Amino acid sequence: MTTFAIGDTDFLLDGRPHRVIAGALHYFRIHPDHWADRIRKARLMGLNTIETYVAWNAHEPVRGEWDATGWNDLGRFLDLIAAEGMHAIVRPGPYICAEWHNGGLPVWLTSTPGIGLRRSEPQYVEAVSTYLRRVYEIVAPRQIDRGGNVVLVQIENEYGAYGSDHDYLRTLTELTRACDITVPLTTVDQPEPHMLAAGTLPDLHATGSFGSRATERLATLREHQPTGPLMCSEFWDGWFDWWGGVHHTTDAAASATELDALLAAGASVNIYMLHGGSNFGTTNGANDKGRYAPIITSYDYDAPLDESGHPTEKYHAFREVIARYAPVPDEVPSARPVAPALSVPLRGTGDWLPTSTEAGAERAGGSTPPTFEDLGQLGPLVRYDIPLPAEAFGDAGTAVLSFTEVRDLAWIAVDGAPIGRLQRALHERSLPIPRGSLLTVLVEDQGRVNYEIRLGEAKGVVGPVTLGGHELSGWSAQAVDLATVAAGIPDGSEQPTAGRIGLAGTFDLDEPTDLFLDTDAWSKGYAFVNGFFLGRYWRNGPQRTLYVPAPATRAGANEIVVVELEHVIEPVAAFVAEPDLGHREE
Repeated sequence: MTTFAIGDTDFLLDGRPHRVIAGALHYFRIHPDHWADRIRKARLMGLNTIETYVAWNAHEPVRGEWDATGWNDLGRFLDLIAAEGMHAIVRPGPYICAEWHNGGLPVWLTSTPGIGLRRSEPQYVEAVSTYLRRVYEIVAPRQIDRGGNVVLVQIENEYGAYGSDHDYLRTLTELTRACDITVPLTTVDQPEPHMLAAGTLPDLHATGSFGSRATERLATLREHQPTGPLMCSEFWDGWFDWWGGVHHTTDAAASATELDALLAAGASVNIYMLHGGSNFGTTNGANDKGRYAPIITSYDYDAPLDESGHPTEKYHAFREVIARYAPVPDEVPSARPVAPALSVPLRGTGDWLPTSTEAGAERAGGSTPPTFEDLGQLGPLVRYDIPLPAEAFGDAGTAVLSFTEVRDLAWIAVDGAPIGRLQRALHERSLPIPRGSLLTVLVEDQGRVNYEIRLGEAKGVVGPVTLGGHELSGWSAQAVDLATVAAGIPDGSEQPTAGRIGLAGTFDLDEPTDLFLDTDAWSKGYAFVNGFFLGRYWRNGPQRTLYVPAPATRAGANEIVVVELEHVIEPVAAFVAEPDLGHREE
């Protein structure tokens, strides 16, 4: 039986000192057909371990409907890591942050009335216990002392930045042990004294998360973890991007120098990220520290392996550093090939938004419109309609429409005519509208906050709405099924391409291959290839291309569908030779 333990100064593999040199791969951000490739390239960089979060809301978006197949097959992912001769670290949360929507927590959980998140509250603890038991059913038989490869399991995630309920941490620890998890248990926090004190327990091994000043931060960590191996279990080698921002990068040489300092100090490390992947569909998270900032579709992270899984300058720089401290294979992965470039004419199929009279609308007689949660909407769009009272306008031709809050972006129309839009990111809540009969508000959830106190907040039109000071009541609301909309677009007849529109086209490939879809000719919306939901695009940038993984394509005819929310400049889909993730800070 192979053993893995924590010694006085080192991790111990079968009783001998062992350094963990790991990299983060999130299986839920990578096409399953690419898992083995990314794992292999991790080994070729010199890593001996793969770390992954577990995204609860990917496995159980609807309460009681647990899924551990396909994209969610954590067991297969761990087995592929083992097949490459590598160890695994599992971080099941339940909260993961990760710039992933709602920090990995299911909407059904966070919208439960009276629930207390990430603390010893009975409803929350009960749901978390059920979730963790399901995860540990997968993990327990794959531990290293059972002939598997899992060497560490993490309790919660950067908890010291959120709370200090040690009873909650103790409950998670006791449950984990009761589920037959016998490998060492860890916690992770930024190396700030108050976070390290709040985020762990004496019987858990504390690790740090940081990307710079390694020597100083390891010293702080050692003050709070006086024995055992030092470990940076999130070595931030890049950063994430948000709409309206810049594409963040870090200098490869500078990152390599910090990694060298970590390894020279004898520390273990987990590189976050080794390969970021993509927020396919609408799985991106958001931050809100005074200004709402939704995360883009790409999770490239300026990682050693780029979004399409190919080595970057940083990969080679890290590989060179690791070779000073551990064996590195001779084989080196090849560079990213040039992708096929082609232009595909798109036909417009008219406005795709269902009318307010179609089945599925829910009526709310009061003054507060239903939220996405009230409607059970897990997709990004809800349409709201309400008759406009003439008295709200008085003798004027216009009146001010004012919302308590819109989460997160709303398009306003009167009698079907577009009036304007309101953006949460710009703190916009009101605009004048002309006299009319029917108000329509299309609201997009741009990404659920994955950090701090806004975790689990409601989406949609939140709170009462007034027109000319008069409170509006009698709303109807309809959840828009984006998959159904996209599937129906190719069946439409040709229409002009002005305004909100569906677009479709076909293109041929000699064989399945990675593609990069240029979105510059469009405004804001969603793109699909052969029914595979690539994600969001927006001229707001910085991202200018969407990654199309080869397994989503096929030899012969392929289909592209675009669901445009505003307007297109040109009805064409251009596939380009390489990705464009936008401008950088100089």
